[in-house]
Amino acid sequence: MNHAEMIVQEGGRDGHCHRLQIPAAMAGRTLTDLLALHDFPLNARCGQRGWCRGCMVELRAGELLDRAGERIPVGGMVRSCQMRLPEGGSVVLAIPERAQIGVAPQVGETFMIDVPYDLAPLFPVVAGRDTAFAVDIGTTTVVVLVVDLTTGEVLARAGGFNAQIRFGDNVLTRIGAGSSPAVRQAMRRALVEETLAPLLQQACARAGREPCRLAGGTVAGNTTMLHILADEDPTSLGIAPFTARFLAARMLDAGAIGLAGSGFDPALPLQLLPGLAAYVGADITAGVHATGMTYDRSPSLLVDMGTNGEVVLGVEGRLLACATAAGPAFEGAGLSSGTRAQAGAIETIRLAWQPFAAEIEAIGGQPAAAEAGICGSAYVDFLATARTCGLLQANGRFDRERWLEVPPQHRIEDSAGLAFRLAGGNGGAGPRISEIDIAHLLQAKAAIGAGIATLLDVTGIAAPELGRVYLAGGFGMHIEVAHAIGIGLLPGFAVEQVRVVGNTALAGALLAVLDRGVLAHMESLRSRIEVIELNLQECFEDRYIDHLSLPGST
Repeated sequence: MNHAEMIVQEGGRDGHCHRLQIPAAMAGRTLTDLLALHDFPLNARCGQRGWCRGCMVELRAGELLDRAGERIPVGGMVRSCQMRLPEGGSVVLAIPERAQIGVAPQVGETFMIDVPYDLAPLFPVVAGRDTAFAVDIGTTTVVVLVVDLTTGEVLARAGGFNAQIRFGDNVLTRIGAGSSPAVRQAMRRALVEETLAPLLQQACARAGREPCRLAGGTVAGNTTMLHILADEDPTSLGIAPFTARFLAARMLDAGAIGLAGSGFDPALPLQLLPGLAAYVGADITAGVHATGMTYDRSPSLLVDMGTNGEVVLGVEGRLLACATAAGPAFEGAGLSSGTRAQAGAIETIRLAWQPFAAEIEAIGGQPAAAEAGICGSAYVDFLATARTCGLLQANGRFDRERWLEVPPQHRIEDSAGLAFRLAGGNGGAGPRISEIDIAHLLQAKAAIGAGIATLLDVTGIAAPELGRVYLAGGFGMHIEVAHAIGIGLLPGFAVEQVRVVGNTALAGALLAVLDRGVLAHMESLRSRIEVIELNLQECFEDRYIDHLSLPGST
């Protein structure tokens, strides 16, 4: 035959089957590309570099070729981005749920607003134009609000994965890809046509408002996302001294970004909010304003945990900010069973001793599947409870004596070292957490903890002196604060100091669309905030090394 054939089983071995025919001319494309072209996009989180496990699929029958042309036999999990189909070949693949972009993510749509505002819309209310929208463009997810400009009421929300994740799961991979004008255009189309337009249409439909009633919208996002949206080359963001091509607020329109092709008025204005630095973007400007931390009488801290964790400290009218390269470990990248927060993923882990117990819960309240992935909040739980019961040592290694007391079905020991199996019987696959996984998690934890500690060092403030710690972002919404403190992710704080505030970027974007004075206030923050480059701080390296350990067990 002159074509290759794939039989794809969604969700694993027992899922629905799809038979796909691949023309011979496409046989040289990666398996990830072929699946995406046939509406099975995978979490190619590292930009198809083969660095992560986001696009892993099971080869159940047939054979594949790796990048060196070697034939891969049936019977194992493979990175689809490193595989291609032999011309005229036939394979059967099973795609785990956690590998599919189409699985519904946990999107940060909720937030708190702690600052007063007027109902004085940024966009004039005219006949037939009484509605606006606010958007938070995250590296992983995008959230849209539709609001009534005459009442200020939020009418509807919609959120989903940022389709750009197939180009890489963090800003550095997007910056690298964006150096090519053609790839940058492809990334912008993925954001606008595949993500923003459908979400905006969905939110308008939920609100009962036709898109023609939109007067405009505001957009928050990190500096890289806004550069790609504005078709600005982001290359300089990835090279010292990390210079942005623009940080000031910028007005675009639907026609300029390609949104008009999805049925929106080409003249529909989109106001990009101002950013602060290459790695402290408009999402943080929005968060600083929305939390009201600039009005706090006592020192306060904003922590937005993500692949590029941002921290802002306010003390006696002074504002300092830094960005920490936490990486995507707490989003599951590079971990044995890691996944983003999505339906069916394990979100809670509780270990207990005497008697031993390992309790797990999945997102959506459903039992965790045998091949379920583990998301960031569960990893925080595991580190905290495993350390508390003495299973983990300070260096993240399993304590050998305690390890031998763990029931056999939870113990894995092979050439890669020790791993704790959460579910599944002896010899089964099942979700697991290895010592290598723990090392990656401690590196991410250390980056955030050291960033916080460094800002406190610069100002001479101790953690107990802070009146409030604002914990922002989708990850912060789902972690147990006591566990985050216990592992040193929020080092030295007390639970009562921490206030979980949700998606402050979206809150700030909403405030900007409702109150035209907010934009000027956000612009003023650019001259007030002092951005601290952590690599230039003598104490940062020592702090980072200190935070690679887990605090003592109790």
